[in-house]
Amino acid sequence: MKARASIAARVLAPTRQVKQGLLIALVALGVDQFSKWLMVAVVMDPPRIIPVTPFFNLVLGYNRGVSFGFLSGLGPAGPMVITALSLAVVIFLLVWLWRSTAVWDVIGIGMIVGGALGNILDRVRAGAVTDFLDFFVGQYRWPTFNLADTAIFIGVAVMLIGSFRGTEEDE
Repeated sequence: MKARASIAARVLAPTRQVKQGLLIALVALGVDQFSKWLMVAVVMDPPRIIPVTPFFNLVLGYNRGVSFGFLSGLGPAGPMVITALSLAVVIFLLVWLWRSTAVWDVIGIGMIVGGALGNILDRVRAGAVTDFLDFFVGQYRWPTFNLADTAIFIGVAVMLIGSFRGTEEDE
């Protein structure tokens, strides 16, 4: 009975680390959604290619799949299947966040959750994820991506770095 009370207390009164992770997720989500709104409503009205540097353009695109267009051929149910899978991953990460005390994990999970939620919102709203960052070298083009994807990538990198540094706890 005492274990149940402890779990309920932890869920109802999240730790400082959980609050920090959720704040990071909220910031990542907000920056992502603002950048997508800005690109669609202001910068890319009308849609066009905007050269920024010799290796970087702003280009409006929509991805119905996941990374690099993977799973884009699932048909009309595709966005809902991907959304359901993404939500399952977010729930798993939130449980991990609630149990984590390592600073690196808290930061990484927060960034991944925020980025995932940004892409989930796009899929729910439009059936596809809004992408606009286009990097290339000569004829080779990296798949177009967005700031949610960037947050996810940085979050994973932070967690990997943390795993090599050991278990540092912030108490």
